[in-house]
Amino acid sequence: MRRQLHLPYIAAQDEDGIWIAEAALTPDIFVSGEGESREASLEDLRTQITRAVAESGAPDQLVVDVDIPEN
Repeated sequence: MRRQLHLPYIAAQDEDGIWIAEAALTPDIFVSGEGESREASLEDLRTQITRAVAESGAPDQLVVDVDIPEN
């Protein structure tokens, strides 16, 4: 079965120039990816999320639409 997960993430470059991307799959399962570019770290994060889901299962999700004020 294929399921689409929507996970917020952060991506930043560390002091050595390596990009790190991180996401929380559940409150107890944090996943990270790294690479030499932002895109490479996100691709590694996708791979790590896939592995974590294979091991722990996909988390339940709640979808909420919110209005975000424009600045």
